[in-house]
Amino acid sequence: MTSIGHNGGPPLEDEGTAWRGWVWRRAHKKAWKTPPREIALRRLARAEELGMSYKEYTLEILERGKFL
Repeated sequence: MTSIGHNGGPPLEDEGTAWRGWVWRRAHKKAWKTPPREIALRRLARAEELGMSYKEYTLEILERGKFL
């Protein structure tokens, strides 16, 4: 029997955190995978033009989904 106001939704306990952690680590590794040499050099040149490090510029690309 459920109490008043309970909608019968999923439990609030952390179930499946191991799976979400594994998926997150896999996606993170894939996103930060070293790109081909030409792309890396192009990003490095653009980052220097903007006064940023390569890692900062790459992070902006990943966050915004577009190039600066």
